[in-house]
Amino acid sequence: MVTTVLVAGIGNIFLGDDGFGPAVLRRLSGDRETGVRVADYGIRGMHLAYDLLDGWDALILVDALPDRGEPGRIEVLRAEQSTATARLDAHAMNPEAVFAAVRALGGRVPPTVVVGAQVASVEEGIGLSEPVAAAVPAAAAAVEAVLANLRTRQEV
Repeated sequence: MVTTVLVAGIGNIFLGDDGFGPAVLRRLSGDRETGVRVADYGIRGMHLAYDLLDGWDALILVDALPDRGEPGRIEVLRAEQSTATARLDAHAMNPEAVFAAVRALGGRVPPTVVVGAQVASVEEGIGLSEPVAAAVPAAAAAVEAVLANLRTRQEV
């Protein structure tokens, strides 16, 4: 039964479109039902790993996606969790490194959904590109839809 959900924005605001996750979290409504936590982790992978030790039923990661398509295109996908051990890197902020840290610390990675947008640029600089900035409202709506689906379906 899905009763607790962590919504985690990840990304580096100093690398252009990589700041997509934090931008979406700023757009989400502040009112949350019991059992839902919305947090901007930025590039603090170990912070997220330690918070995942609290035993969440589901995780929603909000992040920029590699440049594999039209910039600003929103994608919602279920993260496949490998049982293989990734190299533990306390300074890395990618899902594989965070999940490896959780497992190394004796925790369980909850079922995970990723809400992301295809990037245009991750060059140094503050601010999202025009197509990625335009995608922020749609991504916030997608996060809200995933949350509603999780809470009504009672599963991930």
